[in-house]
Amino acid sequence: MNIVDLTNRPLNIGGLKVKIPIIQGGMGVAISLSGLASAVANQGGIGVISAVGIGMTEPDYIKNFRNANKRALEKEIRKAKKLSPDGVIGVNLMVAVSDFNDLLKVAIDEKIDVVFISAGLPLKNPINLPVEVLENSGVKIIPKVSSARAANLIFKYWSNNYNRVPDGIVIEGPMAGGHQGFRKKDLINPQIKLSDLIEETVKIIKPFEEKFNKEIPVIAAGGIYTGEDIYNIMQSGAKAVKMGTRFVPTFECDANEEFKKSYISAKKEDIAIIDSPVGLPARVIKNNFVNDILGGIQKPIKCPWKCLKTCNYKEVSFCIAQALFNAAQGKMEDGFAFAGTNAYLTKELISVEDVFNQLKKEYLQQYYK
Repeated sequence: MNIVDLTNRPLNIGGLKVKIPIIQGGMGVAISLSGLASAVANQGGIGVISAVGIGMTEPDYIKNFRNANKRALEKEIRKAKKLSPDGVIGVNLMVAVSDFNDLLKVAIDEKIDVVFISAGLPLKNPINLPVEVLENSGVKIIPKVSSARAANLIFKYWSNNYNRVPDGIVIEGPMAGGHQGFRKKDLINPQIKLSDLIEETVKIIKPFEEKFNKEIPVIAAGGIYTGEDIYNIMQSGAKAVKMGTRFVPTFECDANEEFKKSYISAKKEDIAIIDSPVGLPARVIKNNFVNDILGGIQKPIKCPWKCLKTCNYKEVSFCIAQALFNAAQGKMEDGFAFAGTNAYLTKELISVEDVFNQLKKEYLQQYYK
């Protein structure tokens, strides 16, 4: 009997082979950098560096924000590749950031393996995606969306305008951490199931696989925490999973220990939804800062530049980038942690290797049921 476990379900992304179909979610600001990304890559998955606000780790960010972002991303990619020379390293880029194209150029120049594009649709406007450059670079492109409809829109546009399509698609359901692609009321709607979203997307993508004669993996994200979760969602047609929350309470995660402790100490009722300054609902772990903003308290804002295209700093109650960076540094009184629905399941700090071992064991147990 051929036992199908996570070690013999390799992921194929346009010819790029990934040993284990687990992708670590890109988490900003400064939560998933080279440390976490390289550790995941060394276990056979895809380690992902989050580029959003990455320049805040540089001392001259306020004065030279664009250069700081480019410089920091370049540094982190090079560090990750040095720590994991044979691993697969990706970068998560947000369409919503003002310097999307600058950061994409850095990723291409540094020969990143995969670029995950989130927080907006990768169409010609407003980012003028350099598809020809991407084609020649060999970089794999995978958008992240929240519906089969959005996936269809992207694939049709690319097919009609570029005569090619993305190399995969991530479908993120409403149980994810951070900013959401769903209306606030839909985040607690039991009728919206990730398995249904995956099945719908698999059907949408199939004609494009046939047209371009290539495998296009549908990747599931949002609320996936255990090996059992991975097994179950793969029954719906997902070829891989993208997990963020599970990798935060690890030794290798780039966040401060206080940030990780917020996961370990969280209870189910501490996972909350807030209104983000970017105009989207966001899932977080409650703390005093969150209670203040839920209570309508205005936080001090000093905006060095408009890092997000949609943000109007004169009208918002707090700066989302600064709050997230503060938390990443362990200053939880001045920020908060983004987290998925299942963050409260975290009980201890462990290694990335242990996470992979647990996931593989849980997956295999489900296989034998």
